[in-house]
Amino acid sequence: MLHAVSSAVLAVTRHLSVREVLQVIVRSAAHLLDARYAALGVPDDDGAFAEFVAEGVSDAQWAAIGPTPRQHGMLGAMLREGKPVRLPDIRKDPRFEWWPKAHPVLKDFLGVPIKDGGTVLGIIFLSNKRTPGGFDEADEELLTLFAAHAAIAITNARLYERGRELTVIEERTRMARELHDAVSQKLFSLRLTARAAAALARTDPERAAEAIERVERMAGEALTELRAVIVELRPPELDRHGLVETLRKQVALLDRLHPMTVAFTAEGEPPGDTAPEIEVAVLRIAQEALHNAVRHARAARIDVRLSYAGAGLVLEVRDDGVGFDGAGVHGLGLPSMSDRAQAVGGTLSVSSAPGCGTTVRLEVPA
Repeated sequence: MLHAVSSAVLAVTRHLSVREVLQVIVRSAAHLLDARYAALGVPDDDGAFAEFVAEGVSDAQWAAIGPTPRQHGMLGAMLREGKPVRLPDIRKDPRFEWWPKAHPVLKDFLGVPIKDGGTVLGIIFLSNKRTPGGFDEADEELLTLFAAHAAIAITNARLYERGRELTVIEERTRMARELHDAVSQKLFSLRLTARAAAALARTDPERAAEAIERVERMAGEALTELRAVIVELRPPELDRHGLVETLRKQVALLDRLHPMTVAFTAEGEPPGDTAPEIEVAVLRIAQEALHNAVRHARAARIDVRLSYAGAGLVLEVRDDGVGFDGAGVHGLGLPSMSDRAQAVGGTLSVSSAPGCGTTVRLEVPA
């Protein structure tokens, strides 16, 4: 059993994103105690949960259940009391209030606070143990031990993310200074040279031609420097949430804003050492492909799938829209997406046909 706890703890501590840590905690706890359902809630300051992740509930079920729960009923009681709760049937406890119609039916229940000193960071709870007889005292002790390690993992992940945010701020300040010192100064010189070329055009065409050549050369240098600065910019949401959760949030937003169904699925465990430039490239390619699908596909459904195998990954953005023939691909941002893919050693393919939808596929090998 200690080996099982050790394996679960190691699985959690491999991750640095807070969201990923929470997800692995829930998944590991469910596996450790053989529970059908597991969830973890991190409270906010407004009477709800800043984060709430669950295991055993599909995306479709979550959509039917509705918004993130408030701090009422058993969840609120555990946050206030800060003590473990073990019940043979949660529905018979006076602290239980209700759950939404689409919510799975929970019976035997085990909940443990995740604490940092006297502060409750969150609560982890399990329900419907697959082994007959429900949860026992040994299960409670095991989950309490695991929760103590989970508290350390959550605290470390938060500290790491805060450190990354400070690093990002410092890096953006540095790049802004570089942008001003290098690119803007070069553009200023370019403007003066262009004015000189215009003044010489009538009186000294030969010198004007030389000035125009200098303008062309300086413009190319400025463009190269500007691209170098832009490539270094990393969206802050990647540092806060990681690639998987950033994509999930952006897809969810599009699903709310547009009439078609936009869905996201992630498969496999993201490696902890994915290069930042790869994450940026995957995010930007996904955004471009989604933008094209929403604007041009006239689709009823768009599916985004991100799958990991080893240290490699595959991104697919697939729609069931009108499609196009090969000639229509050039106006849909393909050169930009292809350049991003090649820059990180990946390959991009676009398959489509009139009336058959479109699939954009990015593969980045290990």
